Amino acid sequence: MSRSGRPAGERLKTAKRRTASSARWLTRQLNDPYVKAAKDAGWRSRAAFKLIELDQKYALLKNAHRVVDLGVAPGGWSQVVRKQAPKAAIVGIDLLPTEPLEGVTLFQMDFMADEAPALLVEALGGQPDLVISDMAANTVGHKATDHLRTMGLVETAAHFAIEHLEPGGAFVAKVLAGGTDTELLTLLKRHFTSVKHAKPPASRKDSSEWYVIAQGFKG
Repeated sequence: MSRSGRPAGERLKTAKRRTASSARWLTRQLNDPYVKAAKDAGWRSRAAFKLIELDQKYALLKNAHRVVDLGVAPGGWSQVVRKQAPKAAIVGIDLLPTEPLEGVTLFQMDFMADEAPALLVEALGGQPDLVISDMAANTVGHKATDHLRTMGLVETAAHFAIEHLEPGGAFVAKVLAGGTDTELLTLLKRHFTSVKHAKPPASRKDSSEWYVIAQGFKG
C-alpha cells in the first residue's frame, strides 16, 4: 500500500477515456502522499509543503511583516504565511482566480502589467520584507522556450524585489533545472548577502523545478 492508502502504482479505471498525459497526471496525484497530506491538513495545494520545508531550512517567515505572493493561485503559499506569520500583511497576485483567503489581499491580474507593482505595494501598506514567487509560465512543450518564458517571470520578480524590498528582506522564487541564469544570479548576489538554490523534498524528483533563496537584501 502507498502512504495515500491506495495500492502502490494504482491506475485509474477511467484512464482509457482520457488523454495519456492527463491519465498519468491523475494517477500520480492519486498516489502522491503530499496530495493526501495537503488535503488532510486543509492546504489548498501540495505546494504548501514546499514553502513549509524551505521555511524550516531558511527561517523565511520568522520575522515577516509584509509579504508579496507572486503567482498566488490557488493560495497554498499564502495559507502557510498566514499560519506561520499570522500578523503579517499579505498581498497576492495571479492571472488565475483565487478563492478569497482571510487576511490576504488578492489581485487577479498579470504581474507583468505596468501598474501591478505599485498596486501591490499600495495594498500592502508599505515595502515588503519578503517576496515569494511560485510562478511558472505555461509550457508549450519546447524545452528551451519553456525555460526562457519561466526565467523571464523570475527575472521580473527579482527586479520587483530589488526595487521594493526593505533592507534585510528576502526573495524566494521557483526556477528550473540548472538553477538561476548567470546574469540573474550575479544580480542577486550583488543585492543580497546570501543566495542559494534548494529543491525541497515536496518537489517531485522528476520535476525540473528548483528554488532560489536570496536573503539579506542590502537595500
